[in-house]
Amino acid sequence: MEDDARIPAHLEVAGLRRMVEAAGGFATILNRGERDAGTILVVCSENGEIIGLHERMPQLDGTRKWEEIVKKQGNSGEYIQRRRNQDPDLWIVELDIANGKRFIDN
Repeated sequence: MEDDARIPAHLEVAGLRRMVEAAGGFATILNRGERDAGTILVVCSENGEIIGLHERMPQLDGTRKWEEIVKKQGNSGEYIQRRRNQDPDLWIVELDIANGKRFIDN
């Protein structure tokens, strides 16, 4: 998929929230980014414990693929703060549901 064919970030986040909530989980927007072109960082947690951080990263072929950035609680807080400081357009969404990664795998 080409970048100019991207779904606006606010719609992608809204869809993600609805899917997680429909499955019985909770989705919280921790930081609202740029409405249309903001990058999305997903915090996957289960019962309030962070399981991993996922961000869609540019690939050499021009596509963007979800990648796990941080596993477990470890340095996730530091990474989130660093990314928030680096990119004011960043959306940060927490998904609190078992196997939250399934909602972003494609």
